Amino acid sequence: MTGAAEDEAGPLAAVQRIAPLLGGEAARIEVAGALPPELLDTLHAAGLFRMLLPRTLGGMELRPEAYASVIEAVAEVDASTAWCLGQASGCTFAAAYLPPDAAHAVFAEPRSVLAWGPGPGAQATVVPGGVRLTGHWHFASGCRHASWLGGHAAVMAEDGAKLGERTFLFPREAAELVPVWQVIGLRGTGSEDFRVSGLFVPEAFGLLRDRPEERRIEAPLYRFTTNAIYGASFAAVALGIARAMLAALVALAAGKVPRAGARTLRETASVQREVGQAEARLRAARLLLHEALGRAWAEACAGGALIPLDCRIAIRMAATHAISEAVRVADAAYHAAGGDAVFADNAFERRFRDIHALAQQVQARESHFEAVGRHLMGLPADSPWL
Repeated sequence: MTGAAEDEAGPLAAVQRIAPLLGGEAARIEVAGALPPELLDTLHAAGLFRMLLPRTLGGMELRPEAYASVIEAVAEVDASTAWCLGQASGCTFAAAYLPPDAAHAVFAEPRSVLAWGPGPGAQATVVPGGVRLTGHWHFASGCRHASWLGGHAAVMAEDGAKLGERTFLFPREAAELVPVWQVIGLRGTGSEDFRVSGLFVPEAFGLLRDRPEERRIEAPLYRFTTNAIYGASFAAVALGIARAMLAALVALAAGKVPRAGARTLRETASVQREVGQAEARLRAARLLLHEALGRAWAEACAGGALIPLDCRIAIRMAATHAISEAVRVADAAYHAAGGDAVFADNAFERRFRDIHALAQQVQARESHFEAVGRHLMGLPADSPWL
């Protein structure tokens, strides 16, 4: 392989190399609520936080389809790590919208990681040279190992008039982390809150994502919207979790004989049917996601401001469908495993909690299909998640 194909094979090969380390750290990640330093060193050395960063800043600019395969492979081993990589990768899209000097300040350092989350009510008051930012933001996955944070806020004039909205980036040390991440699953993402009060942020460190008129890097990758990338990322995490649980069931079924039974699970017709249906669900959902990403990539390479609405709808549909199908597969594997599935030292219990935590995230909402249906019937999609 040469060129782009060789570049895309590198991250996937890196995941295969570090899988034993990652698997060995999974329990520690869960207890600590964060990725341990040794694992972070390995992830940075492999460049896995820079898969979607512009090449001009030392990134890979992977095709979204290839990127999704990497996230899925990580999630098969540990979902929290995959989630952190997916969240940070989506954040690197900010580099395409910042002035070059600001983008360099945020992302040029090889271990730079940006984290952000929603912050209703946050405000940025315009002052000479920038803004004074005040707000409290939530669900900042990876903020414990981040070097920069981002806060979306309403931009206000000094007289209180609203001028618009922007996302403002600032060093993590400038914010107070608020530990709130006591949750059922994805515990290792450390998705804490953070806040600032009256923080001065220079004007150059403000951006508005997904606005072609603000984009400064015209590579095809940045014609995707950040919501399309996040949808693909978290769908890939769900597919990886479900794949790992299905593989664990197949391994368990070879030797487990249910209480009062005479045959192994593998020899039981109901389990055979469950495994066959689950395999079909996973393959079909994955193919739909990759087809949508591949078609969108072809459109992005053809030019235009953003990938067309049809492509954004297709990614939204495929991502939501993939998460839904992955949850069904995970549930089927968990129940078919019987009593073995409830123990914390097996391959089911943590993953079951992880995928149900993922299913509560905004990207997994079944209501996304309403926007898809409206579009298919010739009505405005009317969704902020495209």
